[in-house]
Order: sequence, then C-alpha cells, then structure tokens
Amino acid sequence: MGGVSEQLPDEADRRERRDLPVLWGLLALVATAVIVGGVLAVGAAVASKATGLAGSDASTADATGNETLYLPEPSETSTEPVPYITLSDVPEPAPPTSTFSDKPAEPETKITLVSGQTAVGAMEPIDLSGTYVGGDGAVLRVQQFQSGAWADFPVTVPVNGGSFSTYVQASALGENRFRVLDTDTGEASNEIRVTIS
Repeated sequence: MGGVSEQLPDEADRRERRDLPVLWGLLALVATAVIVGGVLAVGAAVASKATGLAGSDASTADATGNETLYLPEPSETSTEPVPYITLSDVPEPAPPTSTFSDKPAEPETKITLVSGQTAVGAMEPIDLSGTYVGGDGAVLRVQQFQSGAWADFPVTVPVNGGSFSTYVQASALGENRFRVLDTDTGEASNEIRVTIS
C-alpha cells in the first residue's frame, strides 16, 4: 500500500503543546497584577499629597519647630466682687415679689346663681339655677330684697350633684333682686335682677 503514512507526534511534543497555554495564562495574570498594583500605588500617592497626609520630614520639622507652649505664671485673684458695667446711673428696679400660692384662690362665693329670664310679667315663673361647690345635700332658701334687706321667699331647693334649680313667681312690679342662702352655713350666692312688668 503506497499511502501516506501518518506520523503520531511523540509524547514530548504533545506535553509541550498542552503546557504552553497554561504558561501564557500565568504570565498574563502576573503582568496584570503588576500593572494594577502600580496604578493603585500611584493613585494612593497622589491622594495622600492632595489631602496633606504625606509630607516631607523637613516640612513637618519646620512646622513644629516654630511652635511654643506658653503658660502664664499663676497669680492670686481678688476676692472682692467686680462691679458690673452699667450704661447709666439709674438703679435697676427690684424684682417683683411673688404672688404664687400653693392654695388655689377661693371663689368670691361658693354658690353661683343664674336666672333664665331678665324680664317677666307679674306672677310669671322666673327660672333659677346654679351650682354650689361642695354643697351636696344642702338646702338653699330663696331670698328677695325688700325694703332695704333680704327677706325669705317661701321657696327652698336642695343641692344635688353640686347643682340646683327651681322657679319663683313674684308680683312686685319693677326691678326685683333674688339670691339663695345655705340655711345651715349662712353662705349666700350672688344676686340676680329680674324686671317684673
């Protein structure tokens, strides 16, 4: 058979061809690492110069060589008070005295009386109501001002829950004044005025 004989590469050639790409890959990796490291080193040097972190030993020595620490000698101070500087000879007013009290102010009267009407006809009802602080269970007597004095009116009203309400009818024409009085303590309410016509 007169054909072309195929030659098989020997084992050394095969191994050489197989190892060359690995070797070139390692060389490329080392070269890349050297280049990246160099770029980072240059960048760090530039950044440290720009921020002033790096300096020459001579400039650092010059900067600190001119500085000194000065401590004054201690001396005794005066114990007399130093007067304040004022802009005029007018004396400052005294601070106001406190009017604060731990106790709340007592109301002028504990009994408050109001009227539902300010004007009515003769013998028309006048609605009276109000509050009595701390007066639960008290009996209040309605009074009318007559001839320069307070006279009992024939109406009483109990206090329930701190409040009370009732009505009266009067026939005296003109302005009439009414109030209520606690029959036990003598505490009186404010007065209300109703005109009867």
